[in-house]
Amino acid sequence: MTTMKTLVVAEPRQMVWQQRAKPTPAAHEVLIKPIAAGICGTDIHAWAGNQPFFSYPRVLGHELCGEVVELGSQASGFRLGQRVALIPYVACQQCDACLSGKTNCCEKISVIGVHQDGGFCEYLSVPTSNLLAVDEVDPEAAALIEPFAISAHAVRRAAVTADEQVLVVGAGPIGLGVAAIAAAAGANVVVADTSEQRRAHVAQKLVLATVNPLDADFEAQLRAEFGGRLPAKVIDATGSPAAMNGAVKLIRHGGTIVFVGLHKGDLVIPDIEFHKKETTLLGSRNATLEDFAKVGELMANGQLRADMMLNRHYDFSTLAERFEADVINNRDLIKGVIHFER
Repeated sequence: MTTMKTLVVAEPRQMVWQQRAKPTPAAHEVLIKPIAAGICGTDIHAWAGNQPFFSYPRVLGHELCGEVVELGSQASGFRLGQRVALIPYVACQQCDACLSGKTNCCEKISVIGVHQDGGFCEYLSVPTSNLLAVDEVDPEAAALIEPFAISAHAVRRAAVTADEQVLVVGAGPIGLGVAAIAAAAGANVVVADTSEQRRAHVAQKLVLATVNPLDADFEAQLRAEFGGRLPAKVIDATGSPAAMNGAVKLIRHGGTIVFVGLHKGDLVIPDIEFHKKETTLLGSRNATLEDFAKVGELMANGQLRADMMLNRHYDFSTLAERFEADVINNRDLIKGVIHFER
């Protein structure tokens, strides 16, 4: 039996190496060899034991770029040596959400690397329907297509248009993706974050205006960036109840709010403001194939780059030993990518 090196979260706060059997692709699957993988907040929460609906042991890794090394007997649409990105959402294709095209919020969704074992290993077998060809995209950027796709879905939910005034709240990876994709659509984008480091990242890598929500004159600064007006769209990527509860105060009358950041508890939104402004409030979850394809296109033409959210690099061969120190306890981390041996 051929084995492969696998990184496993055996239980909360315990990441270990194991030798597991190298998978053989089923008929409609292909075997991929990971090249690069993103580290997501979900991975960090899973390591810490704070990820809901999560079971152990688990192989993490749902933001993945790899090379096709073996084809299943009935696999089509891909070739050996081709570079691919993982679409980690496995939908049932039978519930009302799936039948209406909203596979991103399938009632029985299973996410590779979250609900089933993922790509922190030397080989992974994946259904062809869960892969996107990315030969024209750098592997490091391709590993970040999934978080960028979540951002693209939020921008699509907000129906952002050219010259529209958009406030993105939160400059974590998803917020950075939202800001970059909205800007690529021609919107006038401002990013709000309390972290000086993250505001500096936005200014340097995205070349967008930033504001600090903790400043006493925050609203005045915001209006100044938008020519005296409040934004038409607010996309919140914080998951912070304080920010989400206050979002309705930041939009103009007739405005739209999209929550892409997730808060596990309840929200309390001021109803008078909500109704007075005839607010449109939308949730945004995961992404669809359309969003993945859009991100691949924007990366291929240079409008999206890995460094827009990426600021740390890791080696797969030493990740178990360094995960707590270099990922969990790294306060400067915005987004990290793991590189695998070729």
